Amino acid sequence: MSQVKIGLEIHAQITELESKLFCSCRGNYRDQRPNTNICETCCGLPGTLPIINKKAIEYSAMTSVALGCSVPDKIIFYRKNYFYPDLPKNFQITQYNVYGFSSIGIGGSFELDGSRKIRISRIQLEEDPGRIAYLEGGTNARNSALIDYNRAGVALIEIVTEPDFTNPKEVRLFLNKLSLTLEHLAVCDTLLEGSVRCDVNVSMNGGNKVEIKNINSFKEVERAINYEITRQTNMYNRSIKIVSETRHWDDRKKITFMSRSKEAEHDYRYFPEPDIPMIVLGDKFIANIRNHMPELPNQRFDRFVSGYKLSEHASNILINDKKLADFFESILKLYFSPVEIANFLITDFKSMIFDDAESTGYLKNMKVKPEHIAELVKMIAADEISRITAKDILVKIFESGMLPSEIVNDSNSLKIADEKILMDAVESVFNTEKSAVEDARTNHEAINFLLGKVMKYTSGRADPKIAMRLINNKLKKPNA
Repeated sequence: MSQVKIGLEIHAQITELESKLFCSCRGNYRDQRPNTNICETCCGLPGTLPIINKKAIEYSAMTSVALGCSVPDKIIFYRKNYFYPDLPKNFQITQYNVYGFSSIGIGGSFELDGSRKIRISRIQLEEDPGRIAYLEGGTNARNSALIDYNRAGVALIEIVTEPDFTNPKEVRLFLNKLSLTLEHLAVCDTLLEGSVRCDVNVSMNGGNKVEIKNINSFKEVERAINYEITRQTNMYNRSIKIVSETRHWDDRKKITFMSRSKEAEHDYRYFPEPDIPMIVLGDKFIANIRNHMPELPNQRFDRFVSGYKLSEHASNILINDKKLADFFESILKLYFSPVEIANFLITDFKSMIFDDAESTGYLKNMKVKPEHIAELVKMIAADEISRITAKDILVKIFESGMLPSEIVNDSNSLKIADEKILMDAVESVFNTEKSAVEDARTNHEAINFLLGKVMKYTSGRADPKIAMRLINNKLKKPNA
């Protein structure tokens, strides 16, 4: 049986920063025209000096602590020299543990599941290169690319794991959990295009390591690894030597292809960045980071279960979507009924939204606000409306942004509790559904069918408890 080893290099942008890592250009470049968000410092022009973004150090140190890494009291930046079109300076300012531990995070671990952890080799703070946009023909085509330097210099956290993964599913699980952690730290909005990118290293049976680049999503990461395992397995079985190389993933053809031979560390000619002196963090800085850590996903899960008395299932659903979990807790500030609100969000609310892990801003841009859900759940609890009616009202809230009470007043959607009105509905159903009535006398399940008909007759407004009592009473009468 083939032994597979997989390691990851994850690059997460610090999207919460207003400026780049070493200059005052905007950190958020996505809404700007190509090559308009770049300055002399980004390009490394003579006479310019990089100035470190202090918040970037704080965010990367916080990430290191969250992933179980130790943070040294001194950090150093290095120049990584390589010639590639997306580097306007022809070098990248990064970190490198060559003369001792000088990266922002060293030797951590991250829980994959309940049984084991993935080791974190190092975490380093560096600048993002520019973006190469390939034209039709893909990455294989020569002379078919455009370069946008707007991204060059954006603060980037590189998280390097040990080769502890054995299959693609483990990788996908890790990336999902890591993204959730970064979101809870408020370091990176992982739903933004290109905010989290991943390079994969795959080796088999102790052979040479192959690096896969240009993978655009977590789904594609899983597919790329599957393909590469199959490719290397076939080569191994045919006694073909697997060379150390860098390959690119073609997400249209779903294959990897050779890009270049794999560089060794000495090829990059690392040396200390002469324009950025050693940065002394100190014990006080590190202690302050630890003392002001945001709540992590596992801590929030425990609080939801113990504090709000939610089920583990409901807590997991909420926690796995940070924006939804935040929305949930915003509602609780207006109406404290955790279980009922959680159930409504999970069963009714989520079924109406574009529920895609790759989508962005569905809560930010919609008309439904915490006060809408709070009022709606309160009306259900007070028996003013039924769950069916509540769902209909929710649809109208999505469309109009009106409060539930306003919609009820406009549409007369309040629950019908008047027994005379409900008895008229029951009588009508009994007259039209005679076979079901006879069935209901011996089959209790059939009573639910009759109740459903009464609900439909009243447009979902009938009080189900009263309606069920009236149906049962009428079934007891011999001439019903």
